[in-house]
Amino acid sequence: MNWIESLQKSIDYLEDHLDSEINVEDAATAANVSVFHFQRIFMVLTDISVMEYVRRRRLTLAAQELALKTVKVIDVALKYSYETPEAFAKAFKRQHGMSPSDARSSQKGLITYNRLVISVQLKGAYPMKVRIEEKEAFQIVGVKRTFSCENGENTREIPKMWQEVHQNGINDELTHLNNGAVKGMLGVCRMMDTSTSTMEYWIAAAMEGNEIPERYEAFEIPSATYAIFEVVGPMPEAIQTMWEKIYSEWFPSSSYRPSGSAELEVYSNDNATKADYYSEIWIPVVNKESK
Repeated sequence: MNWIESLQKSIDYLEDHLDSEINVEDAATAANVSVFHFQRIFMVLTDISVMEYVRRRRLTLAAQELALKTVKVIDVALKYSYETPEAFAKAFKRQHGMSPSDARSSQKGLITYNRLVISVQLKGAYPMKVRIEEKEAFQIVGVKRTFSCENGENTREIPKMWQEVHQNGINDELTHLNNGAVKGMLGVCRMMDTSTSTMEYWIAAAMEGNEIPERYEAFEIPSATYAIFEVVGPMPEAIQTMWEKIYSEWFPSSSYRPSGSAELEVYSNDNATKADYYSEIWIPVVNKESK
């Protein structure tokens, strides 16, 4: 099964369960990737989280039923996994700009979101520099926080976290501690709780030794085979563009898939606004034929 077919099967799973319980792990299994990478792929390609897509689709179908059928609001609310009519009404109004009861007779248009369909487009005209390398385990030290991937919280809050570490001196301290195998500042992403789409994000540096400064925590990045992508351009636009190209162009045409381990962004110690600023994206991978 190729990459496009796998992703489409995961979307089909979501669509088949809009009126029942949805398990993100089952959707990820259909795509043949880890939960972390399924949610990561989905966000990169659609700009919304998996569960935000599910909410939009459920509210779209709920609005259609209210407008076209003689049904009770509470029955529709329960059908689409809202525990109370009040919670359903709040979400409904946020999407459609009206109450569920108003949807029956309103002449205003309802906000609908159509079913996602994966389509193939001709891409790849611009070269991507990528190398496959095996890396031994190494220790990182730094600061970490947990973020929700729902409603784009992580994409809003992580840049703020980077601003803070530049302002409070942590970036300079970690740069000084960087005596490990990987040179430069690191942004490390790990999925923590799949049921709530919670991720752990580290701003860190590779460091050897056991004398960890009190204000920092340590974590071991396991040995892995990485697809390492070169990124040239100012932040954050250049690295955001590369993430999209990786998942929309490189993975569909490569013989690799994400392994599920932590992903790394490696930033050089230079002016990140420069047109030729250099950074890298490291994604742990396995061959698609591997079991």
